[in-house]
Amino acid sequence: MSFKSGGASRSLGHALSSRSSPPVHDGEPSVVVDDAQRSCWASMPPELLRDVLMRVEVEESSWPARKYVVACAGVCKSWRGVVKEIVMTPEVSGRLTLPISVKQPGPRNFPLQCFIRRNRTTRTYHLYLGLTQALTDSGKFLLAARKYRRPTCSEYIISLNADDMSKGSGTYIGKLRSNFFGTRFVVYDAQHPDSGVTISRSRPTRLVGSKQIAPRVPAGNYPVVHIAYELNVLGSRGPRRIQCIMNSIPASAVEPGGTAPTPTELSFSNLDSLPSMPFLGSKSSWTENVSGSLFAKEEMLVLKNKSPRWHDQLQCWCLNFRGRVTVASVKNFQLVASDSAGQEQDMVLLQFGKVGKDLFTMDYQYPISAFQAFGICLSSFDTKLACE
Repeated sequence: MSFKSGGASRSLGHALSSRSSPPVHDGEPSVVVDDAQRSCWASMPPELLRDVLMRVEVEESSWPARKYVVACAGVCKSWRGVVKEIVMTPEVSGRLTLPISVKQPGPRNFPLQCFIRRNRTTRTYHLYLGLTQALTDSGKFLLAARKYRRPTCSEYIISLNADDMSKGSGTYIGKLRSNFFGTRFVVYDAQHPDSGVTISRSRPTRLVGSKQIAPRVPAGNYPVVHIAYELNVLGSRGPRRIQCIMNSIPASAVEPGGTAPTPTELSFSNLDSLPSMPFLGSKSSWTENVSGSLFAKEEMLVLKNKSPRWHDQLQCWCLNFRGRVTVASVKNFQLVASDSAGQEQDMVLLQFGKVGKDLFTMDYQYPISAFQAFGICLSSFDTKLACE
């Protein structure tokens, strides 16, 4: 067997994807094949297999053709192992391919351009990777979230499946939870981000029998981001002031040669076996939760919103979003790294802004992952009684 042209490798990927079942995730085959077929594919010589898959990887460099690479990963265990070896992380390749990509840091030298669609009726939010520079393309689905109201807080359940954000979902990967006033949030990851973390533990959270109450998902997860909104003395006319403490990312990650944790596998635990999360109440308890975080000997990365400038002619606060934001909104923000002295760096690591009634752009880059960025942006949607 040999592949002498791009058409041949594309035909292989197309043949595999044409037999695909609905999208699944790491550890599960995404192609329906019987035992005889699986044995045939698995018995290919390793050198030939690697050569074939590398050709598919190189030629199908963007979505939607990228689905052929994912289809190859679903053939059998040996194929999946090779695909995981040759598919580079977003930091290196600048591409999101396998499901684990949403948990890995973005590119170092440019942002990945995404957008979020909000559905007010269902209280759902869908994150897509932009496929073109236009804001009208359908995009590549990445993550989904649904908002649930509890008596004392709000929760956003984050899933890899746009249609399954139910209790006990196998595609649950994390959540965002607020305090009563909507001023403090914590992003929880369902698995630790490859660093020395400790799981949060507290007394079980009581569930209330109401449709507006969140389903019972892992209440005890790994806190990866603490978000705080400060009091806005200017009301709705002024920009929000945000601070994000990235528990899983060291401050050195934004320095030349610095690194951030990069998970390589997605794991789905028994959701009901995890302990419950602490309630986010007073400022003191929030600070205590931050201090007991992932890095014992190294400072955590702190992000702050870039200070806007007042435009005399427009009579509003302005930031340069480089054409990615077109509608003025208090939700719009740009986050930059802040050092121990409180000085802002110039590079924008995450920006979020409104472009339509229920359409928002989200651009992020190293050392932040799509999952972390999505969680931070979801916090901007929540009502903030003390800030506005």
